[in-house]
Amino acid sequence: MTKQVDSYRFIGRSTKRIMQAWVKREPEREIPWTALSKPLQECTIAFISSAAIALNEDKPFDQEGERRNPWWGDPSFRIIPQSATETDVSYYHLHSNPSFAEQDINCIFPLRRLEEMQANGEIGRCAPRHYSIMGYILDPQ
Repeated sequence: MTKQVDSYRFIGRSTKRIMQAWVKREPEREIPWTALSKPLQECTIAFISSAAIALNEDKPFDQEGERRNPWWGDPSFRIIPQSATETDVSYYHLHSNPSFAEQDINCIFPLRRLEEMQANGEIGRCAPRHYSIMGYILDPQ
């Protein structure tokens, strides 16, 4: 079974058509890459997620602004501790379905997998804090 991400699933038809036309006009670009300067086993690893995850006691990401203007997204960030679980966080993104992440945080923010990598010696250590932003910000200014 092939899984496919539908980036347009949760937006209106007219916005979807505009976005698809815009994407077709964008030139392909080289992806910048910088190799690690030391082995992964010596690195501290932190996640940065564009899933608009916030701790339940934090200020939610602004979905009303996104509803009013689908070209806009909340430019702020949230800090998520390594110890966070499904019950500690909420999801504030209109362009993705949070139901799977609500059942298992690791499908969108794999904190337990990172701990396993640390225990297996695959990474140096887990960072104590990770970061979440709202992705799908079409006008980053």
